[in-house]
Amino acid sequence: MTVNTSIDPARLLKEQLAQASPDLLRELLATFINTLLSAEADAVCGAEYGTSTPDRVNRRNGYRYRDFDTRAGTLDVAIPKLRQGSYFPEWLLERRKRAERALTSVVATCYLLGVSTRRMDKLVASLGITSLSKSQVSEMAKELDAHVEQFRTRSLAEAGPFTFVAADALVLKVREGGRVVPVHALIATGVNADGHREILGIQVTTSEDGAGWLAFFRDLTARGLSGVRLVTSDAHRGLTAAIAATMAGAAWQRCRTHYAANLMSATPKSSWGWVKALLHSIYDQPDADAVHAQFDRVVDALAEKLPAVADHLDGARADILAFTAFPKEIWRQIWSNNPNERLNREIRRRTDVVGIFPDRASVIRLVGAVLAEQHDEWAEGRRYLGLDVLARSQAANTATDEEVNAPALQTTTA
Repeated sequence: MTVNTSIDPARLLKEQLAQASPDLLRELLATFINTLLSAEADAVCGAEYGTSTPDRVNRRNGYRYRDFDTRAGTLDVAIPKLRQGSYFPEWLLERRKRAERALTSVVATCYLLGVSTRRMDKLVASLGITSLSKSQVSEMAKELDAHVEQFRTRSLAEAGPFTFVAADALVLKVREGGRVVPVHALIATGVNADGHREILGIQVTTSEDGAGWLAFFRDLTARGLSGVRLVTSDAHRGLTAAIAATMAGAAWQRCRTHYAANLMSATPKSSWGWVKALLHSIYDQPDADAVHAQFDRVVDALAEKLPAVADHLDGARADILAFTAFPKEIWRQIWSNNPNERLNREIRRRTDVVGIFPDRASVIRLVGAVLAEQHDEWAEGRRYLGLDVLARSQAANTATDEEVNAPALQTTTA
């Protein structure tokens, strides 16, 4: 008569694994990997280790030991050596790299999310990995390069026309020539033919001058940027000149938030509350005609007490009222760069962790990866603008574009 065992092997194994320490799990994984490597080396030799047979074509010659960083910790892997030729497990390890690909992806993702090297070192230490230097983090992060380069150089022709475009620049610090210098990351976003927002491109330049913006926009147009009806940006002289030189027929909207800061600098501090209220009243009108009428009333009201402020505002009329040529329901999306401020804050959150970048390539790597991530989120989200309003915007009358852009174009060609 057979006696039933009182031990459930499956339950026992589950309990032992649940109670196992990370060290035990690492030892089990290391034993399993070393056994696989030994078996594969025996197959290459044509016979098992220590066996004499006429089928043998090679012989083992000891081991070379290598640290292998995994999600279970750092393993001591014994790679068999051969008397003739060499053996290397390409299916498991990468030459000149000591980390598994899954761990490399984790580190690259942590870098993208803004985790500092110090915090990352503590993170991998909790996984049992002996150490992770800054150079190792940089090497792992380079896996992002191919993805970022493909994203930065993709064709824009199929997604166009891009009715609305916004441009802005961020100042970052880079170490060059033994000193820390500021560089400018030029970024452009747009609304494609499907109504979704897109990241159009990013370039890093030494300064935010006309030459940098001109090269940036020429790259966008060469990649297929077309159909632009309105570009929203601040009043940087080189930026406006580059817009006029590369996107003929597009109107320029001066960001209302940036202009308010410019107007405040020209207004006495005691009068700014009143002037600010008048400025906001211009944007609170129900239609384009009412906006222009209110603008005239505000200029007349300021001319009596603050003639310099009135002249400042009147000189910016065409720049800050370009949005009125487009449908009322999208004015909030196009009259300022505020929709891009959330994107800028996300970039700053990631770059502030780094502080000073080692070179410009690392700037493009991190900022480009952040932008690619945001681009994917926008593509999967709801439409930013409806197709009907985009069609009406494409047909909008911007006859004053040539008059507004002519001075900037002359500056560019001078």
